[in-house]
Amino acid sequence: MRKYSTAFKSKMVRQMSGPAALSAAALAEETGLSQPTLSRWLREAGGDKVATMKPKKKRRPGDRSAEERLALLVEADTLCDEDLGAFLRREGLHQAHLDEWRALALKALGDAPRRKPKPSLEARQVRELTKELHRKEKALAETAALLVLKKKAQAIWGGGDDDMELRSGK
Repeated sequence: MRKYSTAFKSKMVRQMSGPAALSAAALAEETGLSQPTLSRWLREAGGDKVATMKPKKKRRPGDRSAEERLALLVEADTLCDEDLGAFLRREGLHQAHLDEWRALALKALGDAPRRKPKPSLEARQVRELTKELHRKEKALAETAALLVLKKKAQAIWGGGDDDMELRSGK
């Protein structure tokens, strides 16, 4: 087994990282190194980061903070199925972890108090006009009830329009 310097490994990792990255297979053909070796170096460097070639400490899914979980969910949602598998392996996660975190996030968002949106000008006008209509309907009902009572009183005690005119001063 041949030993390679850290500088050489870093150079290879840089070629497999960034916007113009080569795949480990393409770099293997170009340099003559084995693809599994290049992939291992990239994995040890932390995936797409140009790092100091220290192996990444594996973290359990339960050890992650809420911010990290949310960031991982957002990143996972942007990936296609092929890239998602590599992402999950790199992060040491399973699809079930993402599903659980998504459900927890949605539950937390659903429990948040919701602010009522400020009503528009038209909505306020409709509300005011509705109030005024109800007030006028009540007044009309009251007036109708008074007229019915007046007719009943006239029917009971008699009296016609003449009595009413005398009282009103006409």
